Amino acid sequence: MLNNSSILVTGGTGSFGKTFTSWALENYDPARIIIFSRDEFKQDLMFKTFLKKYGEEKTKKLRFFIGDVRDKDRLYRAFKGVDYVVHAAALKQVPACEYNPFEAIKTNIHGAQNVIDAALDRGVKKVVALSTDKAVNPINLYGGTKLVSDKLFISANAYTGKSGTLFCVVRYGNVSGSRGSVIPFFMQLLKQGRTSLPITHAQMTRFWMTLDDAVILVVKALTESKGGEVYVHKNPSYRVIDIAKALNPDGTIEDIGIREGEKIHECMITSEDSVRTYEYGNFYIIYPNFSWWKNELHFTQGGKPIQEGWEYNSGTNTVWLDADELRTRINKLDIEI
Repeated sequence: MLNNSSILVTGGTGSFGKTFTSWALENYDPARIIIFSRDEFKQDLMFKTFLKKYGEEKTKKLRFFIGDVRDKDRLYRAFKGVDYVVHAAALKQVPACEYNPFEAIKTNIHGAQNVIDAALDRGVKKVVALSTDKAVNPINLYGGTKLVSDKLFISANAYTGKSGTLFCVVRYGNVSGSRGSVIPFFMQLLKQGRTSLPITHAQMTRFWMTLDDAVILVVKALTESKGGEVYVHKNPSYRVIDIAKALNPDGTIEDIGIREGEKIHECMITSEDSVRTYEYGNFYIIYPNFSWWKNELHFTQGGKPIQEGWEYNSGTNTVWLDADELRTRINKLDIEI
């Protein structure tokens, strides 16, 4: 499907964008991949890294566009001739969004609407928007903005008309080993000589998900989505305290208290959404509840409805990783510190 196609990734110099671009170059033969982001320095670093890794023949398929999703005119120019868009750009740091709420709204909400408008008017075939567990029952501004963003992308399917543009959402939580996540943070502290690692809450849990898992889910959405779905990957859970034990087995742990806007557990699917959720092997699909959504047109066959009232929560998950298994998995990650 992605062969000979034009793909654009907003926020393309981030951890996900680089992994997705590598995957696309290695598994498909796209006509071009547009990396749309604000930071020319990161774009230059990405270009040099990919040139060294893949050589000139593959790297020449990449196009680096300086731009911001807040700028609708720039998006209109960038989306010309684009077949598929993966929307990964967002302000993601919870404390930064709390302190700069207007900026978070401009990027995460207004930017989402700009992407939708540009995709509709430019005739993009499909848009996959990346979401987060924090959009589920949000308790911080970042989660609130992503909830609105998700609603915008799902509702955008009612406006496709003759353009035929499809929109869907992929939801996942903290990506293990990604920039800003707890694993590289702990590794950096240990590299500095620390013997004690800080934990915000002894019972805190998270889902284990890698960047490869995230890319696989996005590709599934790009390939199979019929418009309006929220895709959620199945993952094992772990306790954050066991990450500390895996990285620093002989060290101590310091309980520093939960931070503002931080949840003890990740929730991917609420009990309220269970009535519209179906299980498909290693993932779930949450379907919308709108008049435009038609079962015969939009439903993906092979799904099994989940039990009403069920919730997909990292604290009540049935599959868990202990410190030994976490250590094994961490050693397989390619982490920059």
